[in-house]
Amino acid sequence: MTIHQTSTAGLDGVEAAVTMLSHVNGEAGELVIAGSRVGELASESSFEGVVARLWSAASAGETAEADVRAALGQARLRAFRRLPDILPATRGLPIMDGFRAAVAAIGPEDGLSPEVTLVGALPVLAAALVRQAAGKNPVAPDATLGEAADLLRMLRGEAASTAEARALDAYLVTVSDHGMNASTFAARVVASTQANLFMSVTAAYCALSGPLHGGAPGPVLDMLDAIGTRENIAPWVDAALARGDRLMGFGHRIYKVRDPRADVLKRAVDRLGVSKADLGLAAEVEDYARMALEKAKPGRRLDTNVEFYTAILLDALKIPRDAFTPIFAAARAAGWTAHAIEQQRTGRLLRPSSVYVGPMPA
Repeated sequence: MTIHQTSTAGLDGVEAAVTMLSHVNGEAGELVIAGSRVGELASESSFEGVVARLWSAASAGETAEADVRAALGQARLRAFRRLPDILPATRGLPIMDGFRAAVAAIGPEDGLSPEVTLVGALPVLAAALVRQAAGKNPVAPDATLGEAADLLRMLRGEAASTAEARALDAYLVTVSDHGMNASTFAARVVASTQANLFMSVTAAYCALSGPLHGGAPGPVLDMLDAIGTRENIAPWVDAALARGDRLMGFGHRIYKVRDPRADVLKRAVDRLGVSKADLGLAAEVEDYARMALEKAKPGRRLDTNVEFYTAILLDALKIPRDAFTPIFAAARAAGWTAHAIEQQRTGRLLRPSSVYVGPMPA
């Protein structure tokens, strides 16, 4: 007996949710988050403002930016008090793995909502793990600062410049949400079972461990290190393409044109004072890689994606590359929590069907 059915590989084009949170138009190269294009949002809003908009849309209520800022400040203080219980279990682990264990250890806090507790805790955990890896003690949060400025301060042990805080804030805004990506889908699946937000966010972070989602910024710098010199750009890129290797920081599963977030982060790098001359090798690699990809794969627009300038920006902010994924998670937690809230409020248990292609009994 033969059963013939159709399925959609990778669930491409399958609508798994109706959402008020974000919209990705891959053909037009457009990302809308809570009603605004990502470029406008990054120039006009703070991370706390975006969080307020996402949570308001998810809950069909009204959340003020000032209230979010104050609540996240208190959540960072609460998370710091938990570090003596959390950090011992992460010692000896790579930062990315230690962060997973630390996120899983976060739980409810009296007087704080789960979403506030999580979005406030993640930057504290990321900074503490970076410092622990360097043999340094964690730095207590400053609840009067915004999330970006305080994250840099907790990482370094000293205040960041206004320009640096604004650059990181632009990054947090830009990657706060991005449609039904793999980690967000994981968060919504877990939330659809009526599990709490702590479980949903832990599952979402686990989805970042694979190299196809969330893991590319560090490898962008690894690629630049491997290229090494200007003279080696063309031979290295050409050889990689001849082998069929993926060029890290170029192309995207959804975007058929340039990733709009790449331009937003490039502007953030420019405002940070990193000129094209300062970028040096990276700028020349981008130029040559785009040309080589167009020649090698005609008809496909494999342009610069968000990961390329994420790597440049976070490296310019002196954030260790093995902390890139936890820093991304600290930003994307805004979207994860909003999607989990929305799923529990408006959705149902996510239980897709499958196509069985094994043998049938006689």
